[in-house]
Amino acid sequence: MHVAAVILAAGASRRFGSPKVLAPLQGRPLLEHVLDAVREAGIDEIVVVLGHAAEAVEEGIDWLDEQLVRNPDPELLSSSLQVGLAAAAEIEPPVKGAIVLLGDQPRVRSEVIRGLISVGRSAEEPVIVPEYGDGGGANPVFLRRDAFDLADEATGDRGLGPLLTSREELVRAVPFGGSNPDVDVPADLVRLEGDGAP
Repeated sequence: MHVAAVILAAGASRRFGSPKVLAPLQGRPLLEHVLDAVREAGIDEIVVVLGHAAEAVEEGIDWLDEQLVRNPDPELLSSSLQVGLAAAAEIEPPVKGAIVLLGDQPRVRSEVIRGLISVGRSAEEPVIVPEYGDGGGANPVFLRRDAFDLADEATGDRGLGPLLTSREELVRAVPFGGSNPDVDVPADLVRLEGDGAP
């Protein structure tokens, strides 16, 4: 299934205090860990949405052939989602879906990405989300191509979350073990450094 990854990395990182996606975890920027998981999942078409500190992020990441796009209104996660999916929709040959990831979730796992896409191939619902055994948010999110327009209905800084909660008939939840923690404040990063994961 030809899909794209859309990684949202445009936030201001106000609670963190610096360009969060460049913060080092095991010696490498957070965003590179997310990129690793996407590449390990076999996805070649990668769109990264930048906004605040875009120049620093462009210079601070070991890029391969990712497509970098900028959100002119990076205060809102919903607008980053819209910018990213619009770029994914322009990819040729056309993609059949997109997996949307957050740049501040460095423990996202390639097997979760592959699992969501696999379910999305045949599910009636156009949106596939993980349900983690250890709790936490439902990210990443897989959207089939016919669900890209849902991003137009998203508002504010919570992305698709509120919309999907109100449109449960569009969503299939897939169980996975573990969790996929955000890094919101420096203490979160300290915890991840101490968890022993690669």
